Amino acid sequence: MSITESLYQLILGPLELIFDVTYALGYRITINPGLSIIFLSLVINLLVFPFYRRADEMQEEERQIAAKLKPGIDQIKKVFKGDERVMILQTYYRQNNYKPYYSLRGSLSLLLEIPFFITAYHYLYDLQLLNSASFGPIMDLGGPDAIINIGGLTINILPILMTLINIISGAIYTKDMPLKSKIQLYGMALIFLAFLYNSPSGLVFYWTLNNLFSLLKNIFYIIPNPKKTLAIICSVVGILMIVGFNVFMPWHGIRRKIIIGMVGLLMQIPTVIMLVPDGKIKQLSYRESVSSRQIYYISSVMIILLIGILIPTTVINASPAEFIDAGGIDCLKHSILYSVLTATGLFGIWSMIFYRLSSEKSRLYISVTLSIAAFVTIIDYMFFGKSYGNLSSYLQYDNMPQASINEMVINVLVVMGVIIGVLLLWKKIEALRILCIAGSVVIACMSIINLSSISKSTRIIMSTQANNQTRDPYFSLDKQGKNVVVIMLDRAISAFVPFILNEKPILQEQFQGFTYYPNTLSYGAFTNVGTPPLYGGYEYTPQRINERTEESLKEKQNEALKVMPVVFLENGFDVTVCDPPYANYMWSSDLSIFDDYPGIHRYITEGYYKVYSTNSELQIGERISRNLFMYGLFRAFPVAFQSEVYDKGRYNTAITGTDGDVFNYVADSPDTSYGYKNAYLVRDVVLQKMSEMTKITDTGQNTFLTISNTATHEPMLLQEPMFEPKLEVDNTVYESEHSIRYSIDGHELKLMTTEQKEHYQVDMSALLRIGVWLDYLRDNDLYDNTRIIIVSDHGRNIGLSDQFITNLQSGTDYPYYRDVMFYNALFMVKDFDSKEFSIDNSFMTNADTPSLAFEGLITDPINPFSGNQINSDSKFDPAQYIIYSPSDIEKNNGNVFQINNIMILRNQNIFDYNNWTFED
Repeated sequence: MSITESLYQLILGPLELIFDVTYALGYRITINPGLSIIFLSLVINLLVFPFYRRADEMQEEERQIAAKLKPGIDQIKKVFKGDERVMILQTYYRQNNYKPYYSLRGSLSLLLEIPFFITAYHYLYDLQLLNSASFGPIMDLGGPDAIINIGGLTINILPILMTLINIISGAIYTKDMPLKSKIQLYGMALIFLAFLYNSPSGLVFYWTLNNLFSLLKNIFYIIPNPKKTLAIICSVVGILMIVGFNVFMPWHGIRRKIIIGMVGLLMQIPTVIMLVPDGKIKQLSYRESVSSRQIYYISSVMIILLIGILIPTTVINASPAEFIDAGGIDCLKHSILYSVLTATGLFGIWSMIFYRLSSEKSRLYISVTLSIAAFVTIIDYMFFGKSYGNLSSYLQYDNMPQASINEMVINVLVVMGVIIGVLLLWKKIEALRILCIAGSVVIACMSIINLSSISKSTRIIMSTQANNQTRDPYFSLDKQGKNVVVIMLDRAISAFVPFILNEKPILQEQFQGFTYYPNTLSYGAFTNVGTPPLYGGYEYTPQRINERTEESLKEKQNEALKVMPVVFLENGFDVTVCDPPYANYMWSSDLSIFDDYPGIHRYITEGYYKVYSTNSELQIGERISRNLFMYGLFRAFPVAFQSEVYDKGRYNTAITGTDGDVFNYVADSPDTSYGYKNAYLVRDVVLQKMSEMTKITDTGQNTFLTISNTATHEPMLLQEPMFEPKLEVDNTVYESEHSIRYSIDGHELKLMTTEQKEHYQVDMSALLRIGVWLDYLRDNDLYDNTRIIIVSDHGRNIGLSDQFITNLQSGTDYPYYRDVMFYNALFMVKDFDSKEFSIDNSFMTNADTPSLAFEGLITDPINPFSGNQINSDSKFDPAQYIIYSPSDIEKNNGNVFQINNIMILRNQNIFDYNNWTFED
């Protein structure tokens, strides 16, 4: 981020964020781009109205002082000259408590208007939602209004209307003012006319509304009892909001109606205060003091540190590699700087401007409010909203975060307690000041620790990536030799396979020769536990790993990943390894674990292929940066408002893109979504490149390939029936025709939730991609002499148990870790010269992968690291021990797996719930 960009983000970035959030809220309410502009103008003008009012008062004070001093100044200028005149004028100003720069206060309203105009221009000029959107007589809010067309001559009416309103408003405002002031104002109106004449009508419409508001404001100033009038207007608007949402907009949920109701009730406060007799309202019995000003500044710093630094760095520090994987190291740095600058601009610069513009009494109230807000945000972040589930590098949860009613009630009570506590401490303001300083110091220290940890992790990750390959990935398959391929699809759902094959009959042809094993067990719910046995066999089940207490999990993971490649290499195979999961226990796998085996070809494929333009890469970084700051606000808000801030992961943005751009993926319903999930795209493209990566040889050389792909781990809705990613997905019609899916053996499947359909569709897409590659192998005489194992490290708890598991107790709310589908791994095997597709219900585990890969090729294979024979004998033990262990390898990285829960399977049928016992 350049110095210019940093200054823009510091000063105008916060305003643009407010514009974006406000417009997005308006669009969520009205679903109309034009009405959303009205909403934006209304909200922005109401927000700044008190400060424009104060600026006008200061201007009036300046004019009165200037008029008072003018005779004396004129006399001094008439009598004295040169340095003597300057010295006497300075003395005169000092005697009257006046400083020459006070004259700038006469232009305060204009100075305030400039940044808001620049922000509005920058935001609305290229807003995609306005393109081709009509509103009344305006046919395209994204272009000039062109309302009048006479003989090919187009006249834009909105700029002219804007100027007329501006002149009328100025005439009222400059009444009794000097001619110089009037010329200045009318000149500015003409400049705006020329500047905005050919601008998008949405932008001009917004500025026209602003001028209309200014006109109403100037009229408002000259009517009797303006405060009383304002209180009544505020009350009426609040009532209309409550009635409008509950009567005319019934589609809004109860939570949003409650929030609007609360806002509407708060808008009645001015009227209530007006009706209460003078002297009945108890006010703070002291004036603004040095301590209260200090508390304001310290509270601002505390909020800046919390929302701008601590929360963002805590999120990044949890997994720096994920953020680097999403947007690169520059994106990570940009995101942190963006949060710091935006928070500083919003809660520092603009907050201070409005604070300084406020009256002394208002400053006191602002100090109290801000100190309350500081402590509320800290408590909200530290104690609430901590169990919303997995958070992606795009700051989106796997499932919509929902707080329970109990948590909301507790949160409200805590917030009330904080308010009372701060008000009581205000009477001992020095103690409150010390508490604020202490809070700021603690947050600053925690932030520094986070930044230091991120810096250290980043250096390691960058070093690892530098050591990984930079050449195009490829693997060899030989026409005459024996080829063994192991494809791991992370989190692929085994139970979907028969339904996918039935829905796409072409897959039944492409997967001829495969045997599908539905009754397959995984020993863990996540990759850290599921991959060691998949790659290394039964010596690496969690039970056996935890018996080896003297070695680290990293060492045992690396060992498991090397078992098959090393055994095949030592038996003369040409070996290629792609994307070994958690190599060296790093999110971005460290290929250096194979440095002792130069004969092993190794590649990182995920993220290697470019799937979008450089412009889209910039958009990814900008979106992550914005979401990171908004996530800080989300976590700092009271629980009842958090879902409104989160906005299904959009974080209230109205910025959209054209097809090909990469934006936030948000599923609005189980059948509709907007945006792309970048994490899916960069993994899906690898499966599309499988044929391109295949190097065909004809030498009789045996080959081995293992490749891990996580496209199935990044679920998103795809456009059916092609099952392709699309900017806007609408599967409503297709899903209505496929509300019940059938397997190739006649069973039914109902996909009801967004999560279920997302997983089904990415699994379908993955098999379609692999199917294309299988056809490529056939076309090049490589299919019959290639053994292929398609396996997943684990399943997922997405609410399918009631459709696949027998002997479940109806109506029982099982803990999530007891969902058996978590531990059902995908397992499909095609052996040499296999011709028919078949289903085998024999008990299997993904730890059978090495034994089946070696079968018939390597006699009595031996684990090169333990010296033990590799076989599947342990599969027949009377009890299989499965663990639920935390997935975060940044924390679960000691010598043994942390065990939260133990599941025991007996009788070798994972689909019978009676065969499972649980140890919590």
